[in-house]
Amino acid sequence: MDSTLTRISAPFLLSHTLLFNHPLSSSPSLICFSSRTHSKRLFNSNCKLGSSKRNAHEDSVVLDEKAYEAERLRLDAQARDSMAENSKREMETNSEDDPKAWKWVIRKRIWDLMEAGNIAQNPRPVHHRIPNFVGASAAAKMLSGLEVFLDASCVKVNPDSPQKQVRFLTLSGGKKLLTPQPRLRTGFFSMLESHMLSPSTINEACTSVGVAKYGRPIGLDEKIKVDLIVIGSVAVDPKTGARLGKGEGFAELEYGMLRYMGAIDDSTPVVTSGSWNATLDLLSYAPFIYTVAILIFTELLSILCPFNSLDVFFLFETRAVHDCQLVEDIPVEKLLIHDVPVDIICTPSQVIFTNTNIPKPQGIYWDKLSPEKLAQIRILRELKSRIERETGQKLPCGPSEKLPPTAQRRRK
Repeated sequence: MDSTLTRISAPFLLSHTLLFNHPLSSSPSLICFSSRTHSKRLFNSNCKLGSSKRNAHEDSVVLDEKAYEAERLRLDAQARDSMAENSKREMETNSEDDPKAWKWVIRKRIWDLMEAGNIAQNPRPVHHRIPNFVGASAAAKMLSGLEVFLDASCVKVNPDSPQKQVRFLTLSGGKKLLTPQPRLRTGFFSMLESHMLSPSTINEACTSVGVAKYGRPIGLDEKIKVDLIVIGSVAVDPKTGARLGKGEGFAELEYGMLRYMGAIDDSTPVVTSGSWNATLDLLSYAPFIYTVAILIFTELLSILCPFNSLDVFFLFETRAVHDCQLVEDIPVEKLLIHDVPVDIICTPSQVIFTNTNIPKPQGIYWDKLSPEKLAQIRILRELKSRIERETGQKLPCGPSEKLPPTAQRRRK
């Protein structure tokens, strides 16, 4: 039976001068399977103790952890405020020609539902975040049973809260973890390897401060191969693989830079993880069975417990909205060339293969990058200058935009 249920939690942006058309096709069938038993990969106990320095083998600069985290939180708050202003302005235009307005409408609907239904976990409020959710750890465990995860040597995972357990399972499974600095503010990607961490520091290494503390910065010239990409989502369509992040475009920028490096290609799986609720699944596929089950359950509770039928029905309704991040109204024809589709959706109860036909970005699309975005991200400026120097041609630049400020790392 095809599945249309899942609940997801991830970002957006990119581009090049080439025209790109998304082929429209009928919705592919979905393949689902339940969790399976797999061999457990043991963490290497013969590892080096994690250093309290940023890169103990390269420098002796000590990370001021409290200042780093305080600055990150402060700048994140400013970024969300700026995104809120931008989204409100774009939605108020209500223009069919605006390529972003319809995305904000869907995002706001999901964020509002999650807050109203109290189905999100900290950090809250979830607006303008990749929302953390009840069941994130279970979804991560389901993801860890995928063959593409078990066979992967290097996994790129976004730095958001819902995917923290994925980062933990990646490192504890003896794999290399590639993760970006939040909003690419302080650098590019950091590589964490389990053999350089002690078991007692692996959990800390999965946090933003831990990445800054234990990670090894990599550059665009480093030769790496990424076997799997894990990203979060605000909304996703399980029939097409179309996905919306929180609207800043960093997941797409990261994807484009990895394509430029040759670290990934079209065959590299992109996975997103989210929450799912069996109650709504039954309601969608077997309404008669669901109704009978409710009646029987209500009757039993009326005998055994001082609940009335209205109380019981309300209990099921509040649980059902866990699936609010599943949407069917992401228009594939309105997606942009830089939007990254997902191949696999992981929920706490199932795995959905989307068989997406949406093309993946082929690199960085410079004509979509504003001067302000380039000014914020040093690695992009350096890359653009290098390409222009090597080719002797000036790359295009996108229209101007208002952006939130970037964080500055503080050290003692």
